[in-house]
Amino acid sequence: MKRMVVLLLMAGIVSLWAADPASRVFPLDKTHFKVVDKNGKEKIVDMSGKDYIVISLREKGADGIAYAIDRDGVVWWAASISSGAKGHETPSGIFPVLRKVRYYMSKAHPDPSGKNNMDFSLFFTNQGHALHMGNTNAMSHGCIHVGEKGAATMFKWANAKTWVVVTREHYLPYVYYDLAKVGYKVDKQTPQYIKNYLKTMVPIKPHMDVTAPERNITEEKSVY
Repeated sequence: MKRMVVLLLMAGIVSLWAADPASRVFPLDKTHFKVVDKNGKEKIVDMSGKDYIVISLREKGADGIAYAIDRDGVVWWAASISSGAKGHETPSGIFPVLRKVRYYMSKAHPDPSGKNNMDFSLFFTNQGHALHMGNTNAMSHGCIHVGEKGAATMFKWANAKTWVVVTREHYLPYVYYDLAKVGYKVDKQTPQYIKNYLKTMVPIKPHMDVTAPERNITEEKSVY
């Protein structure tokens, strides 16, 4: 009986936060998002106090970047990505991390070479969508491809309490200053599509300069 109550409570939490795959997610600031379902009904979701990953899809009007934000509101990691190709678009919504799998081969789209093509998988839908290590220069069948370093870092950090926010909108203006604080910069490895966007982007300054916990930054990073 106690186990059943726990499961029902967990189901309630998932239904409260996880959006329908047909929904749209609009960032309002770093932690607040407007979710519009397929019927046009809107709700505001506040991710403050939670660990979450924001994926701004590799589509026109979005960043092509995944960001890791901890419960203190610190944007501590970012990496360029690729996402679903036309006809295989990645669903937009707010989802829980359903499971983590370190070594994995796609059952629907196995690699002919026999090599794992979905290592460091963070699955966030029951249809098999995951953030995982992959080729960021090739669009996917709906998953999020991240380079090895970014995929391994976010895989190690994420757990069952981590949320995945998938949006088709730009998120970078809200976290530009946060990323600069922790050492991210444009360099020769920055993809051209991000450089082009940065030429026109207007960063949004935080409403309040809250002192974040100090972090040991040992290297300059390129989010791009």
